[in-house]
Amino acid sequence: MTVSTQCNYKIHLSQLLLLATQKILPQNYEINIELARPKQANHGDYSSNLAMQLSRYLHKNPREIATALIGALPDSPYLEKAEIAGNGFINLFLKISAKQQFLSGVLLQGDKFGHNNSGKGEKIQIEFVSANPTGPLHVGHGRGAAYGASLANIMVANGYSVTREYYVNDAGRQMDILALSTWLRYLELCGYTFPFPENAYQGKYVADMAKLIHEAHDNRYIHQANSILQELTQIETRLDADEHLDKLIAIAKQTLGEDYVYIHNFVLTEQLGDCRNDLMEFGVEFDTWFSEQSLFDSGMVTRAIQLLDEKHTLYKQDGATWFRSTYFGDEKDRVVQRENGQYTYFASDIAYHLNKFERHFAHIINVWGADHHGYIARVRGAIEALTLDPDKLEIALVQFAVLYRNGKKVSMSTRSGEFVSLRELRQEVGNDAARFFYVLRKSDQHLDFDLDLAKSQSTDNPVYYVQYAHARINSVLTQWGENETTLSTVDTDVLTSQPELMLLQKLIDYPDIIEAAGRERAPHLIAFYLKELASEFHSYYNSTRFLVLEESVKLARLALIAAIKQALANGLKLLGVTAPSKM
Repeated sequence: MTVSTQCNYKIHLSQLLLLATQKILPQNYEINIELARPKQANHGDYSSNLAMQLSRYLHKNPREIATALIGALPDSPYLEKAEIAGNGFINLFLKISAKQQFLSGVLLQGDKFGHNNSGKGEKIQIEFVSANPTGPLHVGHGRGAAYGASLANIMVANGYSVTREYYVNDAGRQMDILALSTWLRYLELCGYTFPFPENAYQGKYVADMAKLIHEAHDNRYIHQANSILQELTQIETRLDADEHLDKLIAIAKQTLGEDYVYIHNFVLTEQLGDCRNDLMEFGVEFDTWFSEQSLFDSGMVTRAIQLLDEKHTLYKQDGATWFRSTYFGDEKDRVVQRENGQYTYFASDIAYHLNKFERHFAHIINVWGADHHGYIARVRGAIEALTLDPDKLEIALVQFAVLYRNGKKVSMSTRSGEFVSLRELRQEVGNDAARFFYVLRKSDQHLDFDLDLAKSQSTDNPVYYVQYAHARINSVLTQWGENETTLSTVDTDVLTSQPELMLLQKLIDYPDIIEAAGRERAPHLIAFYLKELASEFHSYYNSTRFLVLEESVKLARLALIAAIKQALANGLKLLGVTAPSKM
């Protein structure tokens, strides 16, 4: 019997059930055939509730329908038998020969094993991280980076054409605060003393940038320093901290003129470059770095607001321009242009999403921190108000990661500078552990990141456990010493033990896991799968000899573990984790 190297048994069995349904159902109804993996091996390889679905159309007992469906199943080279269980579940059993010969396909497909074309080349954009370039990336950004990068890899494996994008917030107030903070630290280096604003950026990186400016330009940027320092020491009691900071920014812009533009651009370039390098070292790269400022420079923000006005979704109140976001399910209306004529962050976000739609992506996925949950309704509302399709936009929320060291929570705060940066995390636990731990849980679930566990070389450490399985297999194959490519043609009929059949079924599941991870936007499904596959392999390894004298047994077992090695390597690669040859 020859089994197709591209065969997806789950799809094949679903097609068999569909053909059977067409034989017993008098009309064409839209039927969703779902196959699940039973928890117990004696319940088959796949199980379907199709008979229960059809009972509402046929008005018969599900067991009676299941009997009819089994009788109507076409012949298949892969299906051994079908049985009825419970109230009408259909349990399907694959032929052992189909499982055995599946290995050939795994080994022939190599690093493409598990890939499919369900996306049909559709253009999809994934925008992730998009942190303000006002300081080093912290561990919260790291989780969004690991999730977004892994999801992009998974969507490519599912046949989509993916654009990875970083939205650079280079036009807002936070960049002004960073520029002011750096300039004030620069003044300190020029010999001026004053109380530094508590709500300015405090991190050492600010002082480092100030030092670079001072080393390059000495005392060039001390214009009107005395008048500004007087403002610092004479805080008006009617101003709160943020109002006072805004006033200092306005004075700095006015007194420094073009020199302020230089400082602003300098700190932007420094921090964006640091962010880019940090992410590249983390294995996260982007196709596009999209500037928020470009939306203003190109007139895109003005055009977006004009379009909303033409749709009669704006109104004036207290001198400001408001978007009627309550019409679209938001809890309150939102300002898009302030009384002073300046556009809000929301206005540029509207323009950015209009730009995304005009680039004709079939799907747009925004990866946001969980604290942006309240932002979803207003953005989707603006898209709908622009008469665009809001269903094309998906929001994937990522909860923050909380670090624990020695059982104690590690605190972080970006403004005060007391935070653990992504770079520090990577240096402590390594890229592989960071990438794997970040995607171990569903993205919208809370994540406790145990630093001590991530660094440990024990079976309790999931990434170590998975990588060790890959290294163990590589060690056996190295001891064998022959060409691994020859294993795709060996006879695998001797693989009949229960552990071997379980491992074969696990390999058969891998393409389904990749498809499900893409469909559900869920990289954690792959992490779970890899842990389970590694666990089953380690048990098999501890109970089985591979380099035995009987040639047929040796080659079949080597083919099995070579296929497991391929699945481990492919899955780890999708998650941005290396597959070491030895440990």
